[in-house]
Amino acid sequence: MRASGERQELAADGTAGHPAAASRRVVLKGAAVTAGLAAAGIAAAGPARAADDPSGRPESVTARMGGTSVTLSLVDGTLRWSARRDARTVIGSSALGLRLGDGSVLGGDVRVIGQRYGTHRTTWTPVYGRNATVTDHYQEQRWDLEDRASGIRFGVQVRAYKTGVALRYLLLDEGTATVADELTTFAFPDGTTVYSARDENAYEPVAPGSIPVTGAAGTDNGPLTDLPLTATLPGGLIACVCESSRVDYPRLMLGSVAGEPHTLAAFLMEHTARGTGPVETTSTVATPFATPWRAVVIGATHAELVDNAELVLNLAPPNALPDTSWIRPGKVFRCELSTAAGLAGVDFAVARGIEYIEYDAGWYGPEFTTPDATRPIAAIDLPSVISYATSKGIGLFLYVNRLALTDADSLFGLYKSWGVQGIKLGFINDGTQTMTNQIIDWAKAAAKYELLIDMHDDVRPFGYERTYPNWISLEGVRGNEQFPTATHNVTLPFARNIGGPMDYTICYGQSRDKTTNAHQMAMAAVYYQPLNFLFWYDKPSKYANPANWPGLPWFNAVPVTWDESRTLAGSIGEYIAVARRNGSTWYLGAMTDESSRTLSLPLSFLGSGAYTATVYADGTPGTSPFRTPVVVSTRTVTAADTLDVAMAPAGGQAVVLKPS
Repeated sequence: MRASGERQELAADGTAGHPAAASRRVVLKGAAVTAGLAAAGIAAAGPARAADDPSGRPESVTARMGGTSVTLSLVDGTLRWSARRDARTVIGSSALGLRLGDGSVLGGDVRVIGQRYGTHRTTWTPVYGRNATVTDHYQEQRWDLEDRASGIRFGVQVRAYKTGVALRYLLLDEGTATVADELTTFAFPDGTTVYSARDENAYEPVAPGSIPVTGAAGTDNGPLTDLPLTATLPGGLIACVCESSRVDYPRLMLGSVAGEPHTLAAFLMEHTARGTGPVETTSTVATPFATPWRAVVIGATHAELVDNAELVLNLAPPNALPDTSWIRPGKVFRCELSTAAGLAGVDFAVARGIEYIEYDAGWYGPEFTTPDATRPIAAIDLPSVISYATSKGIGLFLYVNRLALTDADSLFGLYKSWGVQGIKLGFINDGTQTMTNQIIDWAKAAAKYELLIDMHDDVRPFGYERTYPNWISLEGVRGNEQFPTATHNVTLPFARNIGGPMDYTICYGQSRDKTTNAHQMAMAAVYYQPLNFLFWYDKPSKYANPANWPGLPWFNAVPVTWDESRTLAGSIGEYIAVARRNGSTWYLGAMTDESSRTLSLPLSFLGSGAYTATVYADGTPGTSPFRTPVVVSTRTVTAADTLDVAMAPAGGQAVVLKPS
């Protein structure tokens, strides 16, 4: 467990830039705006200056960090943006703007009234994560703007990190504003392929202009895809579009643009993901207001993209909880719906190094016809199970369908009084402004009662596991409830998992798996899952004879949070290899698609001295991937060695590297 809360240190070069001449009008107006922006959680980037160019010539400003840059441009009064990595185009000249509820368009005819710029560097310590510390180092440019027709003042912020770029809009005038559409576009280079998926569907690699038409009656319809959205670019670059810090705003989707085959456009959801609840065609916000960040995580290689995912967290607000000592990431085992199964589940958890058990849908009755989640069914003596679990150091999660959340504060308080440690919320289909705020309110309410929260079904990440670290996981992924293909599984690390934690539900020894058991085992290291549901469809009795299940020691030992993470190799939809360190021990997971494959992985990330490598590998391929046995071997290795990782079709390998 990490230290409670985030520790931040401002480096000596924390703010850069120099003041320029500014008119008294700009300075006075800027002071009033700054106070309002501070209340909205928007920090100033640095010194301000007047930046209007009466000549009408194009203007541009660029933020740079390492080899990454993001540029704001103003051509004939129209806002544009672009991004590059190592002098190669990631996003070409693309539109910026907002359409307000009265039809006004911000971004089509504007003048610059101020500019702010600066460089920022801090390090912070997450409660849990991919790494023990996170560096937040960026250069920022911000334009304050005025719409010539309406006089409305607004701004655009852009940031460049070594790991990617980000942008957002600022509504500067005090009062309220109604947003109808966001006009941001993403113009990719010719030859780009994007990995499109909506809801919990499989990924489809298509051209940006060929996003499949999706949606049903009562949902948003069109050539739309959910975030995170990954794009492979000419020349080997890869990028993933995510959002961060979404508050009081609808969820972002991206859609193809007629007549622009390389461009995707922002689409603010008007329905919830599966059509429940009211339709919201506009969103009214109190101003000053900052829209969510639109982040483009960038990798020079596919492996680097995976290691750059913390950009999404850097854009989210810091931890809001004064005490996080009670937050305990861990592995979870789902029990059948009886007292005996709960007690057996506790014993299984103790034996298998699992931190939690869970009662899922049905523990209080049929979830869609029983909206009262305050009483267990007769088959479950919940006080006895909780008492026994507590005596063994095992926590309890309870599933709750959203229909039973009419008074979440009261319900969560009741669960706290029972001794429950976490809740898994079902059918939480976000999308609208109302649902965004509801999700955050549930996370806050759960934190009030020191409950972990796992939100299921069509929920998408936006960095708020940093702000409310009790919001420890979410679904929004095609996992083992659908038993997806190996190709899908080796797409997830480069796509959905870039945006944040995901609840995949790993299955070991499950006949419906389309992969080998070693492939499933490797997920525990490859996927970032601080709440990891294991043995999803199984009973403890299945593993009564551990000798029949050689992979069990791996699951016993593998952690869920990490001090250091390194992606060693990868290609989206083909293969992935990740090594993660907890303490002095490294855990390496490798997975392949339906092709057999051998990866040669240098072990230069190891410390000095010898390590014992315990290797869980695919044996001779069976008649189906599931029937491929797990073969265990050990060897001594050092940082000078290269590990040859052989994988069967739809296979994988899991390796524990422990100092000798």
